[in-house]
Amino acid sequence: MGVSLKLIAGVIFAVVWLSSGAGYADEFHSWLKALKSEATSMGISKPTLDAAFRNVKPIPRVIELDRKQPEFTLSFKEYMQRVTPQARVNKGRKQFAQNKQILSEISKKYSVQPQFLMAFWGIETDFGRVTGGFHVIPALATLAFDDRRSKFFRRELHFALRILEDGHIAADAMLGSWAGAMGQPQFMPSSFAGYAVDHDNDGRKDIWTTKPDVFASAANYLSRYGWRGDERWGREVKLPNGFDLTLKGLKIRKNIQEWSALGVVKKDGAPLPVSDLQASLILPAKKGGPAFLVYNNYRVILKWNRSHYFAMAVGHLADRIAGH
Repeated sequence: MGVSLKLIAGVIFAVVWLSSGAGYADEFHSWLKALKSEATSMGISKPTLDAAFRNVKPIPRVIELDRKQPEFTLSFKEYMQRVTPQARVNKGRKQFAQNKQILSEISKKYSVQPQFLMAFWGIETDFGRVTGGFHVIPALATLAFDDRRSKFFRRELHFALRILEDGHIAADAMLGSWAGAMGQPQFMPSSFAGYAVDHDNDGRKDIWTTKPDVFASAANYLSRYGWRGDERWGREVKLPNGFDLTLKGLKIRKNIQEWSALGVVKKDGAPLPVSDLQASLILPAKKGGPAFLVYNNYRVILKWNRSHYFAMAVGHLADRIAGH
C-alpha cells in the first residue's frame, strides 16, 4: 500500500513542531512580527491584530492536511451517489420550503434560480451543518508561514484580517476549513471580499449564521460570473453509435441544432429542442457512462469549483430539489 510523500512530510512537520525547541518558534514569531507590521501599514488596527493573533502558533494538522494528496478513487456513479443521495434531496426540498420567501426575493434580485442556491449550500456544508472546525486566522497563518503556497495564503490572511477589522465577525467565531474556506457557502476570504452581501442590512456580511446573507452572497457570486436565470445547466443526452468523441470537452461549442444534426438526442431518445443555445459535450466518467450537453451556467459552476464531478452534482441536485 503506497504512502503519499506529502503525507509523510506533513506528519514529519507535526512531529517537528510538537517537539521543536525555541529556534522554530523564534522563526515563526519573527515572521509574525513582520506580518503584523505589514498589516498595520494596510490599515489593520492593533486591537484587531491582538484579537486575531492571540496565542497563535502553527497548527501541525493543517500542514498535514495540506501535504496529504487524497487519492480520488470514486467513480462518477459512486461520487454522485455519495454527494446527491435521496436524503440530501429530501433535506434540500425541506429547506427550500422553509426558506421560500427569502429565496424568492434573492432569486429575483440576482437572477439565480433558488434550487441552485440550495444545491450549492447542500453540497458545500450539508445546508449549513458542517462548516469546518478550524479557526481561520491560525490556519491561514500556518499556511502563509509554510513555504509551499505562502504567497497565496498570505494574501488570503490579509483579506481575513480586513474582514475582522470591518466588524463582520469576531476572530474567535471566524471558523472554517483547514484551508480557510469560511461559513456556510465556504468562501475563501478573497471571495468574501469580492462577493459577500449584507442582505439583511445589519451592517455585517454574515456568511456563518445569517441565511439571507448566505444565500445572497452565493447568488451574487454566481451572478457576477455570468449566471443566466432563464437557462438550465445542462441535460443528459444519448450519443449515436460511432459518435466522434473528439468533439467532447469545453473547448468545443455548438448550438443545440448542430448537436442534433450529429445525431445527439435526449436521454430517452426524444429529439433535442430547437434552440440556438450554445452547448459543450461532457463525458464525466473515464470510460462509458453518461453523456451531457452543458450550457453557460455549467461553466459558471466551474468557477466555484473546477471539478466536473462537483458541477454535475450541483446541477443534478438542483434538478431533483426542483422536481425536474
